Amino acid sequence: MANIKSAKKRILVTAKKTLRNKIIKSRTKTAVKGVLSAASTNDKAQAQTALVAAIRAIDKAATKGIMHKNTASRKKSRLTKMVNKIGA
Repeated sequence: MANIKSAKKRILVTAKKTLRNKIIKSRTKTAVKGVLSAASTNDKAQAQTALVAAIRAIDKAATKGIMHKNTASRKKSRLTKMVNKIGA
């Protein structure tokens, strides 16, 4: 355990930020799974609504620095391709 006051504060701040990052990552993964499950049932309307939610979650993760912007862009692109392929 840290003895210095600033080190103790850093431990608390790091724990808080780690929890925030974990929550946002979890929400993003859940939203992506929603798109995947809707796509697997070939329900285009449900997949599109889930896609909007997933893109929003991915964008929030990217803006907060939890996910790299190129990773976010790649994930959004692949999900959009998958949803667009349903109707074809």
